Amino acid sequence: MLKVAISANTSWYLYNFRKNTIISLINHGYKVTAVAPIDKYSSKLEELGCEYCDLGIDQGGTNPIKDIKTFIDFFKLYNRIKPTVVLNFTPKNNIYSTLAAKITGSKVINNIAGLGTLFINESIISKIARVLYKFSQNKADFIFFQNEDDRDLFKQNKIAASVKNDRLPGSGADLSRFTLSPSPDDSVTRFLLIARMLYDKGIGQYVDAARALKKRYGNTVEFRLLGFLDVDNPSAVSKSQMDKWMQEGVINYLGVSDNVEAEISLVDCMVLPSYYREGVPKSLLEAGAMGKPIVTTDNVGCRETVDEGINGYLCEARSVTSLIQALDRIINLTHEQRLEMGKNSREKVEREFDEKIVIDKYLLAINKLLNES
Repeated sequence: MLKVAISANTSWYLYNFRKNTIISLINHGYKVTAVAPIDKYSSKLEELGCEYCDLGIDQGGTNPIKDIKTFIDFFKLYNRIKPTVVLNFTPKNNIYSTLAAKITGSKVINNIAGLGTLFINESIISKIARVLYKFSQNKADFIFFQNEDDRDLFKQNKIAASVKNDRLPGSGADLSRFTLSPSPDDSVTRFLLIARMLYDKGIGQYVDAARALKKRYGNTVEFRLLGFLDVDNPSAVSKSQMDKWMQEGVINYLGVSDNVEAEISLVDCMVLPSYYREGVPKSLLEAGAMGKPIVTTDNVGCRETVDEGINGYLCEARSVTSLIQALDRIINLTHEQRLEMGKNSREKVEREFDEKIVIDKYLLAINKLLNES
């Protein structure tokens, strides 16, 4: 039986973003091993029918000793289980899992799901990371990009110039799970932002915009946040800061949820004012699949989800004024106009971002690599 290892920096990511890919690989006769740090989703991965291997990754850290250990652990694991193909997701996996897999003789398919601040920041750490990225990606057998900006960036920096590649529609959206769900017509316009609570995701701009619009419209508008708080990241929003915003009455923080569709169904519009280099944000695709208008930045990865004025609006990155203007346009639409815009979102996701497109491209890429062996 051919073996496929699939690696990421959290079990949560593999279960929430790659669950159907894993199921499809198993259904096509592959033995799948999920490789990620242990968390409460690790057992859920095993329930899908794959093997699970715990491997520590300091995802937000810059300690070279820890990263060397990560590489060694990948090498030991792949030397033991001998995967035919390794699928990597998230930055450190793209680097260290790739290098370990190639040394042990596996084929490698990487997914560039946004490059964060890697090619923006000029710190020593970022420069070292860029060198590692360039070295490791040249060893890959195939690379998937989630947007054209990242593919162009690789070309400009002469990274993996000879490696075969293709464009994916982000991670795609599961259209059977995320179905059209019109919001209630009760004279309140509700906005939702789903993401890790990082300032790079535009959380500060969202709160400032909420503050201004609450002054203007009072309780006829509501601003919600959903996602991991106090994460291991220099851009993380602290719990104490979130508590202050809650006490101020500006936003409503909902915590985290495994049933995000229930939260999305209740709102009128999904918002993500990110200035991070995104792949294609999963939250926007899932909200679009559920028939929600989208407000996001004219930024890498985000702009792909919006046809201006058709299913949402784009705003300038880091601009509270521009975000307020876009949200104000949503508020001043009628309920019927918002529903029509949301219907356009659903049609766009069906047309361009169906998760089945992503899975089929992975199966095709694996098959081609195996035939070349």
